[in-house]
Amino acid sequence: MKIIVSIKQVPDTSGKVAVNPDGTLNRASMQTITNPDDMNALEAALKMKDATGCKVVVVTMGPPPAAGMLREALAMGADEAVLVSAREFGGSDTYATSQILAAAINKIGVEDDDIVMCGRQAIDGDTAQVGPQIAEKLHLPQVTYVAEMEKEGETITVKRMLEDGYMTIKVQTPCLLTCIKELNTPRYMSVSGVFEAYGKPLTTFDYNALKDDPLIDATTIGLKGSPTNIFKSFTPPQKGAGMMLEGDGKETCEKLVGILTAKHII
Repeated sequence: MKIIVSIKQVPDTSGKVAVNPDGTLNRASMQTITNPDDMNALEAALKMKDATGCKVVVVTMGPPPAAGMLREALAMGADEAVLVSAREFGGSDTYATSQILAAAINKIGVEDDDIVMCGRQAIDGDTAQVGPQIAEKLHLPQVTYVAEMEKEGETITVKRMLEDGYMTIKVQTPCLLTCIKELNTPRYMSVSGVFEAYGKPLTTFDYNALKDDPLIDATTIGLKGSPTNIFKSFTPPQKGAGMMLEGDGKETCEKLVGILTAKHII
């Protein structure tokens, strides 16, 4: 049994966000982190590895520097890592990204008792589309918004979060699960894990490695093959400093009322 975990390197949204003229994110100019929901998916896989001894493979699509994020996942306890990286894949929207990741997962191989895990959504797009699209293209049953899970033989019992409660579902493997933050608390890298990470395999799949897969078509990958057209992207303007009024007397209150009236707030 193995668990394939799809993770993504995303911009650290607590810092400055830069946008290219074509509407795509200028990722090279921003600090990056591992997508938070993906960390919960990785932790769920590592917990299952602790309990069953299964193999955990992490996969990501991104530029070469994303290999550093994969090394961190290996240091946490993953066994193998795969970086999917090529110029032909750049600028992909969720549809094109799922095509490429599904082809990469096909190349890794999905056996009868395997599980594919993803985070619910990425903080750079908040679409929650890639995981379900991968499941559709791999013809796997899927359960989203996983808050609890337990494996019993060839089935997994999942507690799925809804807006007004929970749904309990039993799903057969192989399957795909998307995980939410309520599922667990991700672990930290260990000192021994950091040393061991550089002895674990990290493979790169470029365009040539995946081009023979039926899902890889020049018309459905990359920026040109993405059906989503971004009308406009921009960095929100910073708000100016607020106005402070000091004092608690009648004069200050009248001044505040005057300002609010002038702005048609009252």
